[in-house]
Amino acid sequence: MSKDYYKTLGVEKNASQDEIKKAFRKLAHEHHPDKKGGNADKFKEANEAYTVLSDEGKRKQYDQFGSAGPGGFGGQGGFGGQGFNPNDFGFDFSGFNQGGFQGGNVEFDLNDILGGIFGGGRPRQRRGRTIAVDVELTFEESIFGAERTINLDKKLSVKIPPGIENGETLRVPGAGEAVQGGISGDLHVRVHVREHAIWQKEGHNLTTELEIKLSDALLGTQYNLKTLDGDVTLKIPEGIGFGEILRVKGKGVPTTSRGKDGHRGDILVRINITMPRRISKDAKKAIEELKKQGI
Repeated sequence: MSKDYYKTLGVEKNASQDEIKKAFRKLAHEHHPDKKGGNADKFKEANEAYTVLSDEGKRKQYDQFGSAGPGGFGGQGGFGGQGFNPNDFGFDFSGFNQGGFQGGNVEFDLNDILGGIFGGGRPRQRRGRTIAVDVELTFEESIFGAERTINLDKKLSVKIPPGIENGETLRVPGAGEAVQGGISGDLHVRVHVREHAIWQKEGHNLTTELEIKLSDALLGTQYNLKTLDGDVTLKIPEGIGFGEILRVKGKGVPTTSRGKDGHRGDILVRINITMPRRISKDAKKAIEELKKQGI
C-alpha cells in the first residue's frame, strides 16, 4: 500500500525543501522516543518520509510511482536499502559536538536516536535534568559583559558575554542536575536586561535622541552627551535638520569578548528640534527679517 509522505509531514505536494525540512524537524522534536510523550513509530514514519522527499531524485520517483512503485521505499526504514548514511537521516550532523546535536532549543544525541530506532547504539546512561535560572542585568552590564554567581548545590560563576540580548539564554554544559553514575544535566541561564533611560541597543550600535533648540540648529553648538563611557562633547553643525543622525565612532556595543577594550560599534544620535510655542516681539521681528532673506 502506497504511503502519503506529504501527509505524514503535513506539507503540500508543491512544498519547498525548506518547508519539508522545517516540518520534519518539528515532528522529530515532537515524537522523539526519548522525550516524554514521544512516539517511536511516528518518529520513524516522519524520518522515512523526509528521507524520500528531501532527495530530489527519490521525490521525483515517489511522485511518479508512489512508495510501493518501482524501486519503492516502503519497508526499507527510510534509507532505500542502501545502508545507513547520516546525511540521509534527516538531520544535519555537521553540528554534532562530542556526540550531541543542538538546534535552537532542541537537543539530540546521535547514539540515542539510533538506539531508539534500531534497538542498538550505546547503553543509555541516566542524564540529569536541565536546570533553568533567571538573572537580571543592568543595561551597562548587558553591553560590556558581567559575571554572576549561581547558587545551586555549589556556587557556580557564570560569565555573561558583552552585547547579550534581553531574553537570550546561555547554556552551561554539565552544570545542571548531577546524577550518580550518569551524565550531569545542563544549566540554562536566561538573561533579563533592564531598560536604560537614555540608550537603546540596535545591533552593535547604541542609539538615542537629542532635543536641541531651533537657534542651536540654525547656528550650531556643542552639547554634553552622557554615554556609557562617560561624558563626550557632541558638535552640532549649523543648519542641521530635524531627524538627522550624528555619529560618535567606537563608543557603541563591543563586537568581541574583550568588552570596552575590543572593537565596538558606534553611537547614533537622532536630532529633534524643539519649536518654541511663543516668541517675543523682538524674536518675531528677527524671524520676519530672516524670512525676507529666504531663510
